[in-house]
Amino acid sequence: MTERTKTGRILIVDDNEDLLKAAKIFLKRHFAQVDLEKNPEAIPNLLHNEEYDVILLDMNFTKDVSSGKEGYYWLEKILEIDPSSVVVLITAYGDVQMAVKAIKAGATDFVLKPWENEKLLATLFSAMKLRETKLEVEDLRSKQREINLKINNKYDDIIGQSPAIQKVFETIDRVAVTDANVLILGENGTGKELVARAIHNNSPRKNEVFVNVDLGSVSETLFESELFGHKKGSFTDAKEDRAGRFEIANRGTLFLDEIGNLSMPLQAKLLTVLQNRKVSRVGSNKEVDIDIRLVCATNMPLYEMVKENRFRQDLLYRINTIEIELPPLRNRLEDIPLLADHFLKHYASKYNKNVSKLSDSVVSRMQKHHWPGNIRELQHALERAIIMSNSQVLQPEDFNFNAQQQNNLDSENVTLDQFKLEDVEKILIRKVLKKYNGNITQAASELGLTRSSLYRRLEKYGL
Repeated sequence: MTERTKTGRILIVDDNEDLLKAAKIFLKRHFAQVDLEKNPEAIPNLLHNEEYDVILLDMNFTKDVSSGKEGYYWLEKILEIDPSSVVVLITAYGDVQMAVKAIKAGATDFVLKPWENEKLLATLFSAMKLRETKLEVEDLRSKQREINLKINNKYDDIIGQSPAIQKVFETIDRVAVTDANVLILGENGTGKELVARAIHNNSPRKNEVFVNVDLGSVSETLFESELFGHKKGSFTDAKEDRAGRFEIANRGTLFLDEIGNLSMPLQAKLLTVLQNRKVSRVGSNKEVDIDIRLVCATNMPLYEMVKENRFRQDLLYRINTIEIELPPLRNRLEDIPLLADHFLKHYASKYNKNVSKLSDSVVSRMQKHHWPGNIRELQHALERAIIMSNSQVLQPEDFNFNAQQQNNLDSENVTLDQFKLEDVEKILIRKVLKKYNGNITQAASELGLTRSSLYRRLEKYGL
């Protein structure tokens, strides 16, 4: 390892001067900084003036030869000063019971002296990785606190005044202060993640981390590693110890999005963890207690999936203590002007465009549009219009309403009450023509039209 690539700051506290010198000679070849200290009384001053990645702490000093009491005392003091400290205890009189007590007291690991250099090195590198993880988690918590302080709107980006969305706000108010598991249901683009974050931000856990996992993007083979973590060497690409999302979310909120996409075997593994509130990393038998607030979401019909044996009923009961069903945008028409104005201001600023408002005709057209992609579709429509427009006021021609409506008409799942009479007729003609593979005579017969009447309608609708 070259001088340039060395990292890590190590503090060794031991009353054996020969041990300290030998340790420094060996470890300075592998770490950027190795500090030595014979007197444990100096520990508080050292920690207030320096930040160490790993502290190697002797368990027995001259006052107390073999009980380890001094080591436990100074371990407690170190963790009081810096709870994220990573401490490896060392002793010549170690046994299993002492090791277990040290770990329970907050130590990361336990080594016996005289040690094997390579084993000591491996222990220190592993401890450094743990320190990095702790600092990353603390950084996430710090950022979460900053975000919460900046939020003036109680529900952040959930915008709306309609009765449908007010009902959602009322439910958030009631459930956020509890630790109840929440299942959020709704179509794609309705804002399920925003609701999950609102629950977290209004809960007693708001100063802890919010961890989002898109289960739809987690492969079957990486599910356990991603959620539960893994030990170095447990599989081919496991080059280091890694905490899973459950451990990272400890004391905070874990949001499992697209939970309906999980296979039955993965559902069983998830259920076991939720029941036991413990996780074991892949490649380890050690169980780690977890304390999380669980929020799940899906756009899939879980109750139908239970009947079809595609989703476990016991898992559904575990995750849906409280259900929040988000309304589609077509059921929140009075919220469309508010949402559109919000996105207009955002993207006008982002792209430095002099766009100030929407014309009344655009707002009217938006409220007639079906919005199958819900708020996400509205957001993308505004972003595109602002990028392409050269005027201060957006007009209907700045949007692809006709193309969007055509896509809706092409949908096999369309319902007839979403459109005007002409739209319904167009849908019906298209479906009958498809049924008879374009045969005009058979289609006209089923529709109760003459061939010439059907041809006129085909020309009228551009079919």
